[in-house]
Amino acid sequence: MNWNWRAMRAIMRKDLKQVFQNKMVWMPMIVLPAIFLIVFPGVVVVLPTLLRPSDLEFDDLTPMLKQLPPQFQTMLKGFSIPQQFTVLAANFLFAPMFLIIPLMVSSILGADSFAGEKERKTLEGLLYTPVSDTELFIAKVLTALIPAMAVNVASFVLYGLVVNLGGYRFVGRIFFPTVNWWPLVFWVGPSVSIAGLGATVLMSSKAKTFMEAQQASGMLVLPIVFLMIGQITGLFFLGVGLEMAIGLFVWAIGIWLIWVGSKTFSRGELIARI
Repeated sequence: MNWNWRAMRAIMRKDLKQVFQNKMVWMPMIVLPAIFLIVFPGVVVVLPTLLRPSDLEFDDLTPMLKQLPPQFQTMLKGFSIPQQFTVLAANFLFAPMFLIIPLMVSSILGADSFAGEKERKTLEGLLYTPVSDTELFIAKVLTALIPAMAVNVASFVLYGLVVNLGGYRFVGRIFFPTVNWWPLVFWVGPSVSIAGLGATVLMSSKAKTFMEAQQASGMLVLPIVFLMIGQITGLFFLGVGLEMAIGLFVWAIGIWLIWVGSKTFSRGELIARI
């Protein structure tokens, strides 16, 4: 691919600078992960220490427990009911919710890619840069992908610190992460970001405002909601095998969306809608 990487990098640097100058873009990238990865898990870790064992009905977790592979069921042996609740919640209940973070970040940055340029009145100058339509589209995708991956890894580290530090004294040892988290973070998470970016950047190129593009991308969270419900109800278990299969499927969708976007994007049509 004989792409003009020098011009593409210049576009990416400019866009990243604008991201960090726009509170409406970067503030949700800090606040929402903090809620999902500090407040929620912090409450779950502390809750069993405030309740009597009789107040926690382990029968409520039976559907999920039955779906766990034998090695995870063995891992829970020797723990009290409150400890089992904490370990299960930290390692399994919050696993699908974690995928909201890379999707959310990629959707926010993807929505800002072209729609944000329109609102800032900087799009027309960008469209006359010496890059092809495909190079411009790919540069916008990469601009959003880099922060999304950084937030994804940072969120994993932060979440691990919160649950382990908060629950170590109660559980008696470090209990996070289990093996299913590694493909979730480094395989499924990036695939979700790619798919979210492919869809959102394409929406952003056709939307009039940043908020319009972001609202249109809201439906992308529905598959993750399904995963959360399925995991909580015990319909299925996000083990390594299922995560690898889901990741492969989502990677294929994401790459296809980016390919379609790069082939159908036209700066001429974009200029006409300014």
